[in-house]
Amino acid sequence: MRAANKAIPQAKTQYGGTARAGAPVITYGIIGLNALMYLLQWIVPNFTQQIVLVGTLAYWEPWRILTSAFAHSQGSLLHIAMNMYGVYICGTLLEPRLGRLRFIWLYLVSALGGSLGVMLLSDPLSATLGASGALSGLFLALFVVFRTNRSALRQMGIVLALNAIMGFVVPGISWQGHLGGAVVGAVAAAAITLIPKGPKRSTVQFVLLGILSALVIGILSISAFAIRWPYL
Repeated sequence: MRAANKAIPQAKTQYGGTARAGAPVITYGIIGLNALMYLLQWIVPNFTQQIVLVGTLAYWEPWRILTSAFAHSQGSLLHIAMNMYGVYICGTLLEPRLGRLRFIWLYLVSALGGSLGVMLLSDPLSATLGASGALSGLFLALFVVFRTNRSALRQMGIVLALNAIMGFVVPGISWQGHLGGAVVGAVAAAAITLIPKGPKRSTVQFVLLGILSALVIGILSISAFAIRWPYL
């Protein structure tokens, strides 16, 4: 029976992932992890201070580059609520089309892209937190996935324009993180969706995602090394 099951071809998603029935578990897992981190921010003393991204600390405490994308402002529940609602909307659209592995890779590399934008463009002494960078990557990925659907593109364009304006005019919103996550997310989505069908499609997709991830991590490392010197 095992041999027979292996011989059955697995159903594939639109972009080559393994098709799975049921709920988008990666999307729900991301939301659950953000909720858990937010709970820990409230109950563990100084937890938030240990996980936010501060450019001058990133060299010695590199985990902040990623953990900051799972932390949210304790000053307003609206921060995490809006971000998680956005993750839910984007995730339910993207995860079934990309597959679980491609979707989580897209999310994480977009989160790193958001941190890269902050490292390159923000005050190195400022503290940044939130899933907005990763969410911006998901949102730009929707543009890539639905690039032939003009009606959907118009609606998403309006939302994108409003978010872009808010990032520049509303205090406390990191437009740098939004920009970094959006650019990296769009490139990652292109690496997944623009590869034509064929026996090597998955290999090419993951090689391109690996190169993109290595490039983002490399620039982050250089930035963290460079920023630390003036503040030694």
